[in-house]
Amino acid sequence: MKRTRNWIVAAFVLVLLGGAVYQHGAAKRNAVPVDGAPKPGFAAPSLQLQSLDGSREWAIGGQRDKPLLLNYWASWCLPCQEELPDLQSLYEQYGDQLDIYGVNATFHDEPELAQKKVQQFGLKFPILTDPDAVGLDLYKVAALPMTFLIDKNGKIVEVLNLVNREELEKRIKKLI
Repeated sequence: MKRTRNWIVAAFVLVLLGGAVYQHGAAKRNAVPVDGAPKPGFAAPSLQLQSLDGSREWAIGGQRDKPLLLNYWASWCLPCQEELPDLQSLYEQYGDQLDIYGVNATFHDEPELAQKKVQQFGLKFPILTDPDAVGLDLYKVAALPMTFLIDKNGKIVEVLNLVNREELEKRIKKLI
């Protein structure tokens, strides 16, 4: 009788231990940083944003076919204007291996001015709008431009502010 009870207690402890290990692993896979700001190694916040021309909605976050370079910018931001031609060049070079989305900080910008910059720089990658600052809030964008490199599993790999083309290309090569 005592031996049976010991086996039951041991089995119960193993089940609890197994459950704890499973929960820890699941929590780590979907973890977000304590302060809420996206950081490398954590899941990219999920959201849907409309394209600048209003033709479609784009999903950000979660599993993807290709890694994602997510760049927040505004038409009035001079450093953003320095970066946009480099992003277009990188899109032309790596677009088959990497998605590039430009998110206009529409809450702090005008869609018409953003569209003029898209035309001025000949941008062909998807340009999304964030009129209610949902993405700006989720991604805790404090300065523009801000770029997030996100892997195919939806995890943030790097958070960058104004990086030259050569340095950004090195990081893209590691990502793809």
